[in-house]
Amino acid sequence: MTESSAELGNAERLRLAEDARTNGVWKRWGPYLSERQWGTVREDYSPYGTAWEYLPHDAARSRAYRWGEDGIAGISDDRQLLCLAVALWNGRDPILKERLFGLTNSEGNHGEDVKELYYYLDATPTHSYQRMLYKYPQEPFPYSRLVDENRRRDRADPELELIDTGIFDEGRYFDVVVEYAKAAPNDILLRVTVHNRGPEAASIHVLPQVWFRNTWSWSDGAPRPALHAIDQRAIEARHPDLGRYVLHCDPGATLLFCDNDTNTPRLFGSDAPGYFKDAFHEYVVDGRHDAVNPRRAGTKAAAHYLLAVPAGGAAQVRLRLSDAPSLPRPFTEFDAIVASRQREADEFYAVLQRDLPDAEKRNVQRQALAGLLWSKQFYHYDVPEWLRGDPAQPPPPPERRHGRNHEWQHLNNADVVSMPDTWEYPWYAAWDLAFHCIPLALVDAEFAKSQLVLLLREWYMHPNGQLPAYEWALGDVNPPVHAWAAWRVFEIDRRQRGDAGDIAFLERVLHKLMLNFTWWVNRKDLGGHNIFQGGFLGLDNVGVFDRSKPLPTGGHINQSDGTSWMAMYSLNLLRIALELAQHNPVYEDIATKFFEHFLEIAAAMSGVAGDGPGLWDETDEFYYDVLKLPDGARVPLRLRSMVGLIPLFAVETLEPELLDRVPEFRQRLEWFLHHRPDLARQVSRWNEPGRGERRLLSLLRGHRMKCLLRRMLDETEFLSEYGVRSLSRHHRDVPYVLSDGDRSFGVRYEPAESESGLFGGNSNWRGPVWFPVNFLLVESLQKFHHYYGDEFRVEYPTGSGVLVTLNDVADELTRRLTRLFLRDADGRRPSARQHGPLANDPHFRDHVLFHEYFDGDDGRGLGASHQTGWTALVAKLLQPRRAPH
Repeated sequence: MTESSAELGNAERLRLAEDARTNGVWKRWGPYLSERQWGTVREDYSPYGTAWEYLPHDAARSRAYRWGEDGIAGISDDRQLLCLAVALWNGRDPILKERLFGLTNSEGNHGEDVKELYYYLDATPTHSYQRMLYKYPQEPFPYSRLVDENRRRDRADPELELIDTGIFDEGRYFDVVVEYAKAAPNDILLRVTVHNRGPEAASIHVLPQVWFRNTWSWSDGAPRPALHAIDQRAIEARHPDLGRYVLHCDPGATLLFCDNDTNTPRLFGSDAPGYFKDAFHEYVVDGRHDAVNPRRAGTKAAAHYLLAVPAGGAAQVRLRLSDAPSLPRPFTEFDAIVASRQREADEFYAVLQRDLPDAEKRNVQRQALAGLLWSKQFYHYDVPEWLRGDPAQPPPPPERRHGRNHEWQHLNNADVVSMPDTWEYPWYAAWDLAFHCIPLALVDAEFAKSQLVLLLREWYMHPNGQLPAYEWALGDVNPPVHAWAAWRVFEIDRRQRGDAGDIAFLERVLHKLMLNFTWWVNRKDLGGHNIFQGGFLGLDNVGVFDRSKPLPTGGHINQSDGTSWMAMYSLNLLRIALELAQHNPVYEDIATKFFEHFLEIAAAMSGVAGDGPGLWDETDEFYYDVLKLPDGARVPLRLRSMVGLIPLFAVETLEPELLDRVPEFRQRLEWFLHHRPDLARQVSRWNEPGRGERRLLSLLRGHRMKCLLRRMLDETEFLSEYGVRSLSRHHRDVPYVLSDGDRSFGVRYEPAESESGLFGGNSNWRGPVWFPVNFLLVESLQKFHHYYGDEFRVEYPTGSGVLVTLNDVADELTRRLTRLFLRDADGRRPSARQHGPLANDPHFRDHVLFHEYFDGDDGRGLGASHQTGWTALVAKLLQPRRAPH
């Protein structure tokens, strides 16, 4: 499908095209400022990796960060040299609100947790327009109560959220709406509108802040950029790399200046003089006017407004950051420009949503994409420099040289990366990012492709071929979904382009992915039998043991999920190679290699080849992990979990027209299948034509697939009203217990937060619904239907007696997943069930949160509340499906 003339003429589409031609000119400025830099691994210089304790929230306002910055509703340039964000004070808080507050991993009864109410409402891919809402109480912010009460509660208790404290009762809060609009690539308009939702007039201090990331405190002689007041309404910023910018301010502000330097007297008891990072807090909250620089210069500045907002009314401030040599009347056309960018954003999304008539679905999709775009962050982490320490600072403890991430000394990241979340996960995660790229491709396929390429670059990928997992443990192993994401993004992009697709992108990723595939084969197949022991693989708490650590029983686990992921990986690389082979026959050999590897894995899983009887349990008709003990004994871990459903992901259909275009590959397949019938039998229906003479490659022949679906579609087991659970509900009443002499290890179904802390406080795959694996289930069912057609039917739900097609099951599962976010007849969203009283509040009801995972029984949102990383996949599920290319 080619773009319509209306789409080609859309202003945002034209900006995207210009951005692609000019090496990112329109994306030079964006929402690249994190909501949390404190408590991260990057800022941790402790001996033993106690990141949360080393730089806590209370120290964040006073300590200069080493690797990045944070702020509320902030933006920065793409190297985060200059930052712009909003600070607030309601006149009663003990702290100037410069950053979002939340609990550390040890403080929260379910781990780290942001304790604020905020929503990403709108964004365009070039960040020509962005809108965010922050809800700020008028009463003192309940810092102590949130810490004390959540610390008192245990894992079985719900979390105390900010909204549970009653602080928003009677509307006694401010809705702070922050908007950015670009007049030009380096000309950014900031508008802050404060609505008083309460019954009485109230005052609020609004302090838009501009500052330089501290790049000067770490090396002797490093240049220091400068801010200074031009007059009462303008601040000049000069940086040796960034150049000159001016921040123009609406009348009525007092300009304040300090330095983005650590307050050593407060934190370390020194007597060093200075105007430190926390000067605006001391000026506004403590009334210390001598805390700011009277010369009106420094490396951090604020325009301080005191606004009196009538009950039910609003007040507004405007600022403009520009590199224009002269702007004599910066606010003359300000509101018209903002309105124009809003209108262009509407036009951009109108094209995307032209086949989505339901207003509620359009709202959810647009906010999911907005959160995804707001979560693009500048990420800076140079591991060797971090381990060594900085020349101008005290040397770090020697223990660090052999501690966290010391084996990743090639890693040097300083890029804009799609993050899972801007507060709880302000760092990239390899498999999260792969899922992000699917909905990102709907609005900005070039950025999605660049992200997939980025993680394969030499400053990310380990020289041995491993992809970095996440900063807490770069060497952990995430599921290998990068190839799947690359292929899906290629398909989405090809449909948008209306041509043969970005073949150069596919070729580029294939070469690096082959290195990663080889790493898996060499490092995660202990016996060389095509049965894999991947380790962590993202499924926190799903198993009996921590699979990344030595087992208490000794031995190792042959993983159903690890092996299935590798089968899927083989098929993904096979499909990419076949696409490239149509342009260069050399890739036919590579396609053959991955076909053969897929057959070997399929045979090993079935027990036809490899190490033992395989992973399929004939009695239970389900796939299980198998514990192999040091004495050679094999113990199937009969725990019915997502681990046993992942074999469904390894499926690919091949069209006859495709095989006709790769004759050497086809000839090699026929030879291989003829001479190795033992392996050929393991592949579902290779020799039997399906609908339209298609061919199917799958780990599952029809019988085994129906067995898995019988359990998956059973509402007493995996199927909930809101998707497929990560653990069978059967284990609620019948927990799985593994006994080893005097020890027992157990797992039971827990629909919400896990009572086990195996992988940390907020890790839980023991029952909740997770979006990424559900999304893969939907796509796999669609592929199976593409082959089998309408004649192949399964019972849905299990026990109902109703037979439906696999496409019907995929559609129904999509409906269950998307209804998590859609208002029901009572105006309530299941994912916001815990906030039921707000369902019909006009200032809450249309705002959507995208949680990390969802209660397996009632659908309420759990974990990180702004995980519009992989949960943004709902945007793709809401998009009407079109026929395969």
